[in-house]
Amino acid sequence: MKLRFLGTGTSQGVPVIACKCEVCQSQNPRDRHLRTSALVEMDDGKNILIDIGPDFREQMLRERVTHLDGILITHAHRDHVAGIDDIRAFNWVQQQKMEVYCNPQARFAIERDYHYIFAEHEFPGLPEANLHEVTGDEAFVVAGHTVMPIKAMHKDLPVLGYRIGPLAYITDANKITTEELDKVMGVDTLVINALRKQKHFSHYCLSEALEIIKQVNPREAYLTHMSHEMGLFANTEKELPPHVHLAYDGLKIDILNQ
Repeated sequence: MKLRFLGTGTSQGVPVIACKCEVCQSQNPRDRHLRTSALVEMDDGKNILIDIGPDFREQMLRERVTHLDGILITHAHRDHVAGIDDIRAFNWVQQQKMEVYCNPQARFAIERDYHYIFAEHEFPGLPEANLHEVTGDEAFVVAGHTVMPIKAMHKDLPVLGYRIGPLAYITDANKITTEELDKVMGVDTLVINALRKQKHFSHYCLSEALEIIKQVNPREAYLTHMSHEMGLFANTEKELPPHVHLAYDGLKIDILNQ
């Protein structure tokens, strides 16, 4: 299994429009972050996407992704679902509807905001999707692979993280129960959001993310959904434990089976 980081930035992305801070002015490509999304590439060739934000089209073209076998939605904030309209390209290439999985709150928002996709009378050329509601309590199967949902909170909004075998991916969370964190124990690789170094009302900050990583104790951990307030990549990376890394757009890692 491989994980490809398509985007690792917060809702504004980095650089932030009109910002003149040193991170936004940096020429290091690792300081540039599209909106957060990741591609899980299974050993059998199946591709499972996690979140489909406004940079989806650019990410697919940049990484030359030729097929998608399912999409996992963490929650329905625009920086995580605004690329849904562009699944039509994969509908056309694959000649089938896209399988999309989300919790009840995200399903309500997606069906409201993209009502034309789910209208009774289909319009030719529109995106096509089968929307599957995930409760968060039971594992389910995507493209032949078992996925365990991980329930967390993004301030007052329920969100889902996902475990696929030895990989766990949690973003836009700032609270997770001990029972849900138990689902993550034993993973090889943990990906978790860390917005910035200062505490935030709806995202884990760096110290909080590091505490979760300490509890889970994965072989490797990667931080994602970072804002420009995290600081320069070259500086912050040096402050982290040896097995913890700042993710960056285009990074591709191997997930080891244990």
